[in-house]
Amino acid sequence: MTARSAGHHTRSMFALRADHAFDGTRFVPGGATVLVEGERIVGVEAGGFPLPEDCPVSSYAGTLLPGLVDAHVHLVSSGAVGALEAVGAQSPEEIDAQIERSLAAQAAHGVTTVRDLGDRDYRTLAFRDRRAPGSPRILTAGPPITTPQGHCHFLGCTAATPEELRRAVTEHRDRGVDVVKVMASGGFLTPGTDMLGTQYAVRELRVVVEAAHEAGLQVLAHAHSLRGTEVAIDAGVDGIEHFTGVSEEGPAIPDAVLERVAQKAILVDPTMGSDLAMVELLPPPPPQIGELMERFGMDRKTMFTSRFELVRRMRAHGIRVVPGVDAGAMPLKAHGNAWLAVGDLVRSGYPVAEALAAGTSGAADACGVGDVTGRLAAGYDADLLVVDGDLASDPAALGRPVAVLTRGHAV
Repeated sequence: MTARSAGHHTRSMFALRADHAFDGTRFVPGGATVLVEGERIVGVEAGGFPLPEDCPVSSYAGTLLPGLVDAHVHLVSSGAVGALEAVGAQSPEEIDAQIERSLAAQAAHGVTTVRDLGDRDYRTLAFRDRRAPGSPRILTAGPPITTPQGHCHFLGCTAATPEELRRAVTEHRDRGVDVVKVMASGGFLTPGTDMLGTQYAVRELRVVVEAAHEAGLQVLAHAHSLRGTEVAIDAGVDGIEHFTGVSEEGPAIPDAVLERVAQKAILVDPTMGSDLAMVELLPPPPPQIGELMERFGMDRKTMFTSRFELVRRMRAHGIRVVPGVDAGAMPLKAHGNAWLAVGDLVRSGYPVAEALAAGTSGAADACGVGDVTGRLAAGYDADLLVVDGDLASDPAALGRPVAVLTRGHAV
């Protein structure tokens, strides 16, 4: 126990004890006892550590671990069919109400940090700064930068020329965003966008990267197409979202591209975590998506499951994968599905501990908050999750939360 917790015990301190524990990097033999005071962890001890008589303790037979991090969410959207597209016509009050609901759903499923990669009118910033008790920590990009009538143009930030792109980055900086999101390719949810091509040339995307880096901000590029991915790599982005690799031949990313990504240490979020049990309940895909799937000889389920092999190859190439869901984008990607994204890494060949580390400490590091969350360690925020079961032998237990704390506050 830390000197503070051993020698300066106060009635505000309490403890969580579990038979099994994962500390953000490894499983802890014999479980753990985590002491919390205020918003912080003040001690991490063995499972059987003797506590002062006046220190309340909640004991669990399951696994105690840091809260999950979802590195790609859209809090403004419920995930219902057409919900994200509808945001462009909603009032600020309607948008804020949905943000509240999305945050509540995330927290209920053990997600204690989210990175929002596409809102409207910077509505998520006020929620980030409010730090409501029991609500997840928020990192936010504000509205994504896209071309006129490009993917997610309805979220309100379009720019075409180098001057417009610089102005867009400057506005994001001045509003106080945590990261810049730019659309390098078209998207599945925006009819009329080029799913196989690019929205910006390398020189244009490089304007965004240079302006953002001058402001101390990283740039994440949305890229479904292989050409969009290659442009993003050439432009020097810090991370690529989706990484689908769609071309005229279908969704496939050559080893040479994977090697370039690894060499440049570009972070990749393949936006896993889809609830495949819901695939059969969805309405037919939009015509432009249906045409592509027919051309590739794939249905929705095979398109999603093909991602497991890609992630396996990414790991083999040494690419750092950041689990994010794209929560709120569609019914398969509900707020709170981060546990499924971690499970998808296991399904792709990751050892359980490595997958859990990616969804906790690894994702926290990628989001720039690895010094305050994502680990069971004294001095870190008390973002904690207890699940029903031994995660080492039953990774699906991650979807059975029994207790969640965000910054020391019970959800």
